[in-house]
Amino acid sequence: MARLDGATRLFWRIAGRPVDQGGEQRWLAAPTSSTARVGDGWLRSAAAEYGGTVREDAEGAGLLADMSRLDGPGFAAAELRAGIRDFYERTSDWRMEAWTQWSAVFQPGGELVTRLFGRRVQQLALPTRPLDVAHGMSSRVSPIIGPDGDQRAAGWLRTLRSTGEYVFSGCYSIRTLPGSRRPSVHVAFPLEAGNVQVFLRPRVLPDGALELSSPSGAFGEDGAYVVVNHRGRASAARIPIHERFHVYVDEEGVLRTDHTLWLWSARVLRIHYKLSPVTT
Repeated sequence: MARLDGATRLFWRIAGRPVDQGGEQRWLAAPTSSTARVGDGWLRSAAAEYGGTVREDAEGAGLLADMSRLDGPGFAAAELRAGIRDFYERTSDWRMEAWTQWSAVFQPGGELVTRLFGRRVQQLALPTRPLDVAHGMSSRVSPIIGPDGDQRAAGWLRTLRSTGEYVFSGCYSIRTLPGSRRPSVHVAFPLEAGNVQVFLRPRVLPDGALELSSPSGAFGEDGAYVVVNHRGRASAARIPIHERFHVYVDEEGVLRTDHTLWLWSARVLRIHYKLSPVTT
């Protein structure tokens, strides 16, 4: 499998472009994994990059410390429904249930990728069968706190309750892209010697719902990227994967999310989440 991983990284180095993560393309600087098996091993090294620490088991920990930091032209956190803002700012106080539906065309490919990569490296192991998530997902939020006490980022670690296997292990923060007039939600999924990064554009819908989207566009705009590090140099490629999260409160007052993923313009996967406050 090491040869397969090496060949994959070589492909992305050839397909991508050289980037300077310490300079002009600093917006692509993000955590990586030092080992093939990702899990949560990247958290402490990521915190060290910020000169801070990981705060484990933090009560009321959120993916974003304050959604108003996303405010800018076209977005105002104050217009969101209260439950939506609470979920992002106090994520650990919420429980998730999930249902998945793959396109029949892409499901075999998704199963292959999950078996060859996702489950083995414990990262981006997208569930390919509805029963995979029948018992739900466990969610752990680990804030990364800077030396000034401010939350710089947060690790969101999601595992299947039925098996304990990692589904996603992401680093969430707020980042402004070059030339952008407002911040984006930045999610980095660490991998060995690289990562997958997604920049999501926030928008408040008329009913107070939240839309996060990674549309098509040019290099340096909101969207998805693969970054590979090799011998002290980095390469990055924009990839034709697009996502939309629709976070809303239904007619019964239940917080829900519809997550849709496309490859180019073809719909690949839909995941529906039911989000409920944790009761004590």
